[in-house]
Order: sequence, then C-alpha cells, then structure tokens
Amino acid sequence: MRTVLVIVGLGQIALALASLFLPRILGWRSQTARLEPLTRRVFWVYAAYILGTNLCLGGLTALAPELLLDRSVLARIVAGYAAVYWGARLVIQFVWFRGVCPKGRWYAAADAAVTAAFAFWAASYGAILFDLW
Repeated sequence: MRTVLVIVGLGQIALALASLFLPRILGWRSQTARLEPLTRRVFWVYAAYILGTNLCLGGLTALAPELLLDRSVLARIVAGYAAVYWGARLVIQFVWFRGVCPKGRWYAAADAAVTAAFAFWAASYGAILFDLW
C-alpha cells in the first residue's frame, strides 16, 4: 500500500503542476475579466486554495505515506478528508462539468485521465479510512 500511496501522491502533485497551465489553456483571464472585481478575486483565491490543497495532500501522501498507514486517529481523519475530497471531485466531474467542457480528442483524453485518477485517489484514501489494506 505504501507504493500505491506514493503513486497517488505523485499523481496529485502532477495534477497540481499541470493545473498551473489551465488558466492559459481555458482562457480564464479573458473570462474572469468580465466579472466584478470582488468575484474575480474570489475565483482566483479559490483556485489557489484548491491548488494548495492538492499540493499538500499530494506531498503528504508521496513523502510520508507511513503516516497515513499507521492506523492513528489522525491518519484516518486525513484519509477520510482526502477520500471525501476526491470522491466529491469525481461526482462534480460527472454532474457539474459534463456537457460544458471543451470538445476534441485532447480534452476527452484529459477528462478520462483525471476522472480515472479521481476515482483511484478516492478509493485509495477510502481503503485507509476503512482499513481495507
């Protein structure tokens, strides 16, 4: 399970780094320019918090998987949070983003990859939470 968690963590770090290119790829600057200043700033703050959460969960998981596997209360709380976080993101991918994403092979491949990753990450953290490993 340790190796699986290192892979999970590295995947989350990779997603966070890749997400740094999303504003350019999806044209966020021009789209958010039409928003009221407060709404625009809130959007960017939320994006930064999501990036930070992904980096922190990924870093913890990749660099200290043994802390998540020690069966402590804190390990289960963190694993539970991460399982709900990625599980919710998986649901959002299917419910909220379907039909409004850009079209094309590149976007379809990226969508399939992140959807599979979200499911894998949620299941991996869920396995820790419910002591299935």
